[in-house]
Amino acid sequence: MELLDIVDEHGNPTGETVDRETAHAAGIRHRTSHVWILRRRDSGVEVLLQKRSEQKDSYPGCYDISSAGHIPAGIGFVESALRELKEELGISADSRDLIYCGQRTIRWDDVFHGKPFHDWQVSNVYCLWHDAEPEELTLQKEEVSGVLWMNLSECIHLVQTNGFPNCIVTEELLMLPQS
Repeated sequence: MELLDIVDEHGNPTGETVDRETAHAAGIRHRTSHVWILRRRDSGVEVLLQKRSEQKDSYPGCYDISSAGHIPAGIGFVESALRELKEELGISADSRDLIYCGQRTIRWDDVFHGKPFHDWQVSNVYCLWHDAEPEELTLQKEEVSGVLWMNLSECIHLVQTNGFPNCIVTEELLMLPQS
């Protein structure tokens, strides 16, 4: 059972915890770290997108943030971001490599696998400049079924027009460096 800190509107732990399943069933506020991996090309900045595993409890098979995850109780935003990078993509990074882009509060309700799903997160958003080809990454198969690089401007357009299966929020892409 994965325990999460219950947090206030700024992402500060309240001293209480909740298991992940209950947090999503009841819509209890918790924390996540989001890391967008970027690289520069002649055509502009590219962003690495991960394709979520078909077994995920939400948005199976959709393209998503390069690396993201719930923050276990007692762990900080940066520590969790670095752990997720290593687990999901096999990328070892240092806290100095992460560039803080801002904080978002996310609240949405949906249904997945026939069950209500309520997600209320406070997320710190980071970017990481890291140029690696997809075949150089070690994907965590339970979480990630594939990755692809996409021009950031094109990605923003396709997310805005729902041009490919994704669970990306335009607001978060706009937090990233555009050059």
